[in-house]
Amino acid sequence: MATPPPDLPEMEYRFVGRSGLQVSAISLGGWLTYGGHVGDDQAHACLKAAYDAGINFFDCAEGYAGGESEKVMGRAIQKFRWKRNDIVVSTKIYWGTHNSALPSPRNKINNLGLSRKHLIEATSASLERLQLSYVDILYAHRPDRYTPIEETVRAFNYLINAGKTLYWGTSEWLASEIEEAWAVADKLGLIGPIVEQPGYSLLSRKKVDEEFANANLYERRGLGLTIFSPLQGGILTGKYVDGIPDDSRLKNSNDGYIQSVAKGVGSETWNKQQESVRGLMKIAEKLGTDVATLSMAWVLKNKNISSAITGASRPEQIWQTVRAVEVVKKLDEGVLEEIETVVGNKPQALTMRFG
Repeated sequence: MATPPPDLPEMEYRFVGRSGLQVSAISLGGWLTYGGHVGDDQAHACLKAAYDAGINFFDCAEGYAGGESEKVMGRAIQKFRWKRNDIVVSTKIYWGTHNSALPSPRNKINNLGLSRKHLIEATSASLERLQLSYVDILYAHRPDRYTPIEETVRAFNYLINAGKTLYWGTSEWLASEIEEAWAVADKLGLIGPIVEQPGYSLLSRKKVDEEFANANLYERRGLGLTIFSPLQGGILTGKYVDGIPDDSRLKNSNDGYIQSVAKGVGSETWNKQQESVRGLMKIAEKLGTDVATLSMAWVLKNKNISSAITGASRPEQIWQTVRAVEVVKKLDEGVLEEIETVVGNKPQALTMRFG
């Protein structure tokens, strides 16, 4: 296994919302890589590199690579004999058609969504793949607008009481849906979602910086955020400013999210984003770093972010990402204003009627 550089900065740890759970400010996820694009040896090298760099939070989902991502994670935990109390592991439940023995479309019946049946059965299946008796955080991977929210809240609380998860959260929910879940939990004396996992980056910030802020979820509900896509699907690495490389994921990946990004290539929005990236590259150069590390540092500057989930196919990528922890210290008001001028997408605060 590769050895981390001796000059890596010390990892920062943050509380997840208003809970007592602490996670590394940078975390490692298995969304587009582990169990699919990257083999076990590479995946395990990255997981070990992350652990050695101080990352303690590892994120999965039942739907990633049809459950294979969870298996890769489980094998790594056993291989390296990590103590369970030293790591924080999360997974997400919603897409579980691979759990079925039936062909489509029958495999979707009770294997999708957030019904009590699917949440309980799918969580057991995920734990088996992870070779764990519990996960630290269990997320509702998307809102299920066919299942009553009370059923979902009760099911998550059952799983907490059964010792299969310690906390629960949401991913890509609307502020109003998170608030509704909390209202139900408050009414029934149950535990509400402590954390949301949205996409967030310099190029995509409306939900975090406008919708959730204006709904006052951070102060009133103590909502924590474990965000994904801090580099906007690779756009904020700068590798697309001169075109799409033939060996890039954007050109070759079959993932739905990456395909959606690829569809925008050449559009007015795409060209504007690349212009913003060029401007950010100049700021990064002045700070002695690269645009990807600057972009990650900007995300970490937000005090509402508990952890930024990144992906990696090589240990070197993790070590460079970890350097964002020290770049954050260079983001003074002047630099932040310069960044805002370049991206030009600062969300508007809610205008109050009184005050």
